[in-house]
Amino acid sequence: MGFETCGPNEVMIVSGFGRSKPIFVCGGWVFVWPKLQRLQRLSLNVITLSVESLDVRTSDGIVISVKGLAQVKVFGDVPELLERAAENFLGKSEEEIGDTVKETLQGHQRSVIVNMNVEDIYFDREQVSKTVFETAAPDLGRMGICIVSYTVPDVWDGQGHLKSLCRERAERTKGTDQLTKD
Repeated sequence: MGFETCGPNEVMIVSGFGRSKPIFVCGGWVFVWPKLQRLQRLSLNVITLSVESLDVRTSDGIVISVKGLAQVKVFGDVPELLERAAENFLGKSEEEIGDTVKETLQGHQRSVIVNMNVEDIYFDREQVSKTVFETAAPDLGRMGICIVSYTVPDVWDGQGHLKSLCRERAERTKGTDQLTKD
């Protein structure tokens, strides 16, 4: 070993001889004593996750499926959170980290869906995204992970309820437009 370097998208963690606590080096260099110290690396890359909640019953009893899209990453600039991420994910691949985070996000997304009605979910996806983001962020933060972004690009059902809902809304809007013209 000897001198080791890393780019801005990863952190080096040195432990062992001469260290009561590991040191963390993001985007820089460090000297590592061969056979006396251990160097491990943790990725700081953004991980994109597809978060699907299938066949979830909304607060008004309609069964729908929702796809969320999340970008997450290890906190690299907050030392305490970087230590948590190292405790939880050191030695794991980006895929393994993503799987753990995805499970947490799926749980939060489901809990948001069951507490909203179908019309609000379908027509106000921004609010769904915001609520999932706000409820999941503290749990993921305790793991050393931050949510960079969260969106809901797709909502669907197998019964045609959403198509019917869109038709009804279009008719209401058409009726309102007609009234304003008169």
